[in-house]
Amino acid sequence: MEGRIAVTAVLDVRGLQMHYGPAQVLRGVNFTAQAGEVLALLGPNGAGKTTTIEILEGFRMRSAGEVSVLGVDPAHGDEAWRARLGVVLQSWRDHAKWRVDELLEHVGSFYSAYATSTIARPWPTGELIAAVGLTEHAHKRVRMLSGGQRRRLDVAMGIVGRPELLFLDEPTAGFDPHARREFHDLVHRLTDLGDTTILLTTHDLDEAEKLADRILVLAGGTIIADGSADELAQRITTEAEVRWTLGDERFVHSTSDATKFVRELLAQHDEVTGLEVRRASLEDTYMALVRAFEAGREVATERVFERAAA
Repeated sequence: MEGRIAVTAVLDVRGLQMHYGPAQVLRGVNFTAQAGEVLALLGPNGAGKTTTIEILEGFRMRSAGEVSVLGVDPAHGDEAWRARLGVVLQSWRDHAKWRVDELLEHVGSFYSAYATSTIARPWPTGELIAAVGLTEHAHKRVRMLSGGQRRRLDVAMGIVGRPELLFLDEPTAGFDPHARREFHDLVHRLTDLGDTTILLTTHDLDEAEKLADRILVLAGGTIIADGSADELAQRITTEAEVRWTLGDERFVHSTSDATKFVRELLAQHDEVTGLEVRRASLEDTYMALVRAFEAGREVATERVFERAAA
């Protein structure tokens, strides 16, 4: 991991440890993130995701290890450093009587003292409201917004200070499919607007695959996998599932060389229809990684990774 660390890293975490009395929650977490990357932090309940995020945000002191967030140790971050961060919690519950534009104007006023020659803070209210798709609702009271609109406001609250690093905690928990799709579109627009780095935690693996450039899997207090969804799928398994139809019969076959198998299949049968090639999904990969780790086979998993990288 250390060989991948760059001086321009927005996040640089090495050997992060956290103890709660005799319980060791984090056992040596290592990862980096560069400007403009979207990272998804996945892991089972109790793996240490929340603890890791709170340490990076400067809300919890670590037991050991080195952590740099925007070039600063979060344990000693001042207000100017904190103004460079954005945090979107699972929900905001205490602004029901505010109007959308008034609330954002008020919150944004706290960032004006931290504007720089390269980053104007806060984000102008009208532009921000347009960026999150709330222009038609700018004068509504927060309690009148739908769930999807409320989540857009949550994001606007988190980015009003034009953060260089944005933390998203379970961003679409409780969303219906339409609201979830709208939120995903919003995140994609945010990453297109600048070099904001995003670290999100989610239990929605489909969401992680759609939004993240890299997936971090945290289990047993350590990062057991780091890579894109495709990279992780290729590392954990070489099997692909081929499905096809001949006449009225449906066939399924697993193979390590899908291209060769499909070529031979088509050479043998002219009447093949409904041909599909399915590789391991992120859910398959995630479950395989966590099960291997929980079964004490993390060393074997690392060897699979090494063979795939060779």
